[in-house]
Amino acid sequence: MNKEIKDNMLKYETNLSKYATLDKDAIRLDAFKDDIRGNYFRDIDRIIHSLSYTRYSDKTQVYTNNNNDHISKRIIHVQLVSKIARTIGRALNLNEDLIEAIGLGHDLGHVPFGHVGENILNKLSLKYDNTYFSHNVESVRTLMTLENNGKGKNITIQVLDGILCHNGERLLDTYTYKEKSKDDFLNDYNNCYKDKHCNLTPMTLEACVVRISDIIGYIGRDLCDAIELNKVSVEDIPNNVKNILGTDNKDIVNTLIMDIINNSYNKNYIKLSNEVYNALNDLIKFNYENIYNLANSKDEIKEYEFMFNVVFDKCIYILDNKLTNYNIYKNFLNNMDEFYIKNNNKYRIIIDYIAGMTDRYFIEEFNVLKKI
Repeated sequence: MNKEIKDNMLKYETNLSKYATLDKDAIRLDAFKDDIRGNYFRDIDRIIHSLSYTRYSDKTQVYTNNNNDHISKRIIHVQLVSKIARTIGRALNLNEDLIEAIGLGHDLGHVPFGHVGENILNKLSLKYDNTYFSHNVESVRTLMTLENNGKGKNITIQVLDGILCHNGERLLDTYTYKEKSKDDFLNDYNNCYKDKHCNLTPMTLEACVVRISDIIGYIGRDLCDAIELNKVSVEDIPNNVKNILGTDNKDIVNTLIMDIINNSYNKNYIKLSNEVYNALNDLIKFNYENIYNLANSKDEIKEYEFMFNVVFDKCIYILDNKLTNYNIYKNFLNNMDEFYIKNNNKYRIIIDYIAGMTDRYFIEEFNVLKKI
């Protein structure tokens, strides 16, 4: 009975493109007990039921200190990416389950205060652990190592690789993929801790869809948030962006999705037309110059750096002196498997602890630790 039901749940695969990734192609790091769900469908469940997914709701997207409840949090961005990517994937007859799993999990490793916090934690990681920190790598680490009390969620390599390679900060006109083994994926993952640039090519066309959808998911919405907060105005947007992409999120998203579908249908790559690629590149440049680079003042960044350093230094002191009444023990280490504790140095443990914090928790922890 279970096989008949599972076959029914995977019936959609008969209509997929020859470039799509099939359920039978799934690779996992560890053995698991099968059930009626397909591999990537199961990964979706494991991601949305994870503790790190729950914490999306109180993590910064761009703007941290504002009193407007309509401004995006990280959870909104993630849901937008998933929906946009599934729209493209359905039109191109790709595996929507794989796309959704990658989309929902791609930012799990984001730290408090968004990319500003990520940059600060990267400096601390280099200083203490001699490794680079980036949220895409930490997202993989979260699912592979930290979730499930330090035993990991046993997510498929295809999903983990898509998360590792999502890099929505770099726009390409064409997105391609290459075959990988389990060892190839692990080599890519481990190299990211030592290679600052770590240029990655994903192993599935579905991951390519999520990669471009990450940009589509934030570029128009962040612009609308900035307009809502009176940081920029519609009049400021470059004319070629207005004329080709539009000025609101609805038009920008629709234009980009349709351009990708029209230029990628029945192809083994994901592509933008030259006209739309150039307009999107100009919009990204505009957003960086007028939104992202100005989202936090120099004083705010200085304050965040001070807070991160205080939390990091105090956590070192707590671990060195085994002060088990503090939160790094009560809310983190006491819940972790012995294997995790034995196989990670104190600096890596602190990095993982801070990376998993929401904005609110980080501020509360700072206020406690600064008194030590």
